[in-house]
Parts: sequence; structure tokens; C-alpha cells
Amino acid sequence: MSNRISNIVTKTGDDGTTALADGKRIDKSALRLQVIGDVDELNSLLGVLEASGVSTDIAGYVRNIQHRLFDIGGELAVPGNAVISHVSIERLEDLIEIYNEDLPSLKEFILPGGSLAGSICHLARSVCRRAERTLVSLGHNEYVNPETIRYVNRLSDFLFIVARSLNHEKGGKEIYWDSERLKHSI
Repeated sequence: MSNRISNIVTKTGDDGTTALADGKRIDKSALRLQVIGDVDELNSLLGVLEASGVSTDIAGYVRNIQHRLFDIGGELAVPGNAVISHVSIERLEDLIEIYNEDLPSLKEFILPGGSLAGSICHLARSVCRRAERTLVSLGHNEYVNPETIRYVNRLSDFLFIVARSLNHEKGGKEIYWDSERLKHSI
């Protein structure tokens, strides 16, 4: 593999702009870059999740998802580009079914938390939801691959189920929302 990035310090962004992969320069506050940043933040959190000691199968799925998130970053860096397809969405849906199968039915909302890995996964889920919102906002004014929006939506569902699964794997610890708590608390 040849060197793709030879110089990290370019100083070309000192004026508050950055270059997309197609060479076009845009303002660093542009919504497109906010989406790219949200996806990057999500990818980083998934790296933390993997490093937290999750099982080999979950770590493998997380690594594959990180690659898909790089694909999404590529889509966003080249306006009009589409890489994500229904196949990736179907794989997530299959995994959601597999991991949800052994979980108890939810009778109440759950609070983010539980085990460390489950908590990291919940945090990743909330960042994923933000990335979805910014993707949708960008799609109101510019082309966004509709499959990418669907993928990110499904990814947040997957992360919710995996967070629950991780919490059960680590001792069944889920924290349920108590709608009556404020009536009895200090």
C-alpha cells in the first residue's frame, strides 16, 4: 500500500475552510462537515466500545461497522457519491433479530447505563442518532444517499440492542426508568 497521507500539517485550513475529496473547498462550519464530524465521532466511540473488552463476535461486527462508517465519510466527502446499499442495512437487521432474540421484552424505558461496555454502546447510540439528524438535515438541501440514512437509523437500533445484550452478558444489569421516582425522591 502506498502512502495516502504524506503531510498531516498542510495549513490550508487556517482560513476556516477545508477541501472535500473532490477538491472543492467549503467552510468548516458547513452542515456537510458537521455530519462528517458526527460520523467520525461515532466511529471513535465504536473504537472505544471494541477496546472495552466486548466479545469477539461483537468486536468483529463493530469493526465491520467502522469500515461502513468510513464508507459513509467517503460518500459525504464526494457530494453525490453513493456507497452504502440495502445489503448493509439487511445485515444490520439480521443482527438486530439475532441479538434481540434472547433479550427479555421491554415493559419500560431503560436508562443508558449498566455495564461499562453497555454504557459506551448507549453513548454511541446517542451519537448515532445525532448523526442521523444531521444527515437528514443535509438531505433537505443536498443529495444524501437514502440508503445511508436508513443504515444510520438501523445502526442506532443495533447499538440499542447490543447495549442491552452487553448489559445482560455482564450480569443482567439494566436500569429501568421509574416514572414515579420524583414523587418519592428528595
